[in-house]
Amino acid sequence: LLMQGSMFNTWKPMWVVLLEDGIEFYKRKSDNSPKGMVPLKGSTINSPCQDFGKRTFVFKLTAAKQQDHFFQAAYLEERDAWVRDIKKAIQCIDGGQRFARKSTRKSIRLPETINLSALYLSMKDPEKGIKELKLEKDKKVFNHCFTGTSVIDWLVSSNSIRNRKEGLMLASSLLSEGYLQPAGDTSKAAAEGLSDTPFLDLSDAYYYFPDSGFYCEGNSSDDDVVLKEEFRGLVVKQGCLLKQGHRRKNWKVRKFVLREDPAYLHYYDPAGGEDPLGAIHLRGCVVTAVEDMPDSKKCDVENNLFEIITANDVHYYLQAASSTERTEWIKAIQVVSRTGK
Repeated sequence: LLMQGSMFNTWKPMWVVLLEDGIEFYKRKSDNSPKGMVPLKGSTINSPCQDFGKRTFVFKLTAAKQQDHFFQAAYLEERDAWVRDIKKAIQCIDGGQRFARKSTRKSIRLPETINLSALYLSMKDPEKGIKELKLEKDKKVFNHCFTGTSVIDWLVSSNSIRNRKEGLMLASSLLSEGYLQPAGDTSKAAAEGLSDTPFLDLSDAYYYFPDSGFYCEGNSSDDDVVLKEEFRGLVVKQGCLLKQGHRRKNWKVRKFVLREDPAYLHYYDPAGGEDPLGAIHLRGCVVTAVEDMPDSKKCDVENNLFEIITANDVHYYLQAASSTERTEWIKAIQVVSRTGK
């Protein structure tokens, strides 16, 4: 997440960890000791936070000593997920309970002998686990995912359950504990309580492992097709964006190509040319939607902006054609920044 500094009105990328009793934040994911911690006992959370009118997806955590801490997520769903879990953690502290992410083990009477963590590792086994596929539905391509039916089939074949009804119960627990994630409107609606069961044993209900590299893209134009190029790895997304120059701060249209491995976002002259004009190294970067532009008086660019902050603290500002496209770019870049080299 981006976090506002307490001394200066600047925003810095931080690795944020939610604990049972507090939030720790680190300068880097690999750091052994946190830069600080916000205790949750007696804290309150405010979202959406309007203290920064031009920054989107901000939430405010006010500690018991009335000290405000501001965090910015990359997109709406990510912010709402953080706020939901932090609220649950605060409620657990107030009620003297132990915090767990939406546990349904007790509500559906899942036997204590079932180890969901071990089961999850078996499901992810490259040879014997559930096969991750590229699936297409409603003019969208879902990468690194699988169907609800394939999950139940695997549970039956691995002798983890006796019948498909038990499979629904077990899969619902995996979903509620965060070992599985819904992909697409059908599975998301069920997970939100709009169906008889949180998990669906259907061939058109899609799910994915949270650390699998899942991403979704539209396939309504040629620019969105996933293809294999000889030049530096697999292309996962491409299209035109406005890019702000580093020296003159002027904006120009560039064709961007996002590659999975190595983790680079190359940009080209949209009029043609095989050689890239430059590249943004994404490994370890932070990407977030943003509205308040530096030197904003010098340009007329507004709306659908996002910012990439590299591991070397270089800032890039880009503009998408729509809010949906911006979210798609942010999610795709987030995945590549974690999985690419």
